[in-house]
Amino acid sequence: MDIPEGFVASPFSQLLGCRVVRLEEGVAEVAMALAEPLRNRLGKLHGGAMFSLVDVAMGLACSTAHGFDNNSVTLECKINYIRAVSDGEVACVARVIHAGRRTLVVDAEVFQNDKLMAKAQATFAAL
Repeated sequence: MDIPEGFVASPFSQLLGCRVVRLEEGVAEVAMALAEPLRNRLGKLHGGAMFSLVDVAMGLACSTAHGFDNNSVTLECKINYIRAVSDGEVACVARVIHAGRRTLVVDAEVFQNDKLMAKAQATFAAL
C-alpha cells in the first residue's frame, strides 16, 4: 500500500525521525534511528521515545484499516520493554487485530534486527 497523496506525517513523528517502511491493510511498519536527543541519561533509547514510535505505527495501522480520511485516537496503551537499545535503528510493526465501528485494537512489536525490544497493545477510538 502506498502512502496516500497529501498524507503528511505529524510534526512530532518528524521530530523523532520516524520513517514509514511499509503499509498494508491493517499493518504499518515504522522505523526510527537512535539520534542523540532520544537518549536517556544512561545513554539508551528513552522509553518515551520508543513508546512514541509504537503510538505512531499503531495510529498508521489504524488509518490503513479504516481509511486515511477517518481519524482515530489512542484510548489506552500498554507496553513491555524487553531490551534496551544502545545504538542503531529500531522498527515497529503494528497490526490491527480488531477493527470495529467505534474502537480498534492494535498489537505492536519493536525489533532491532531480529531481536524483540518491546511489545505493546492498545485500543484506539475511531472518530
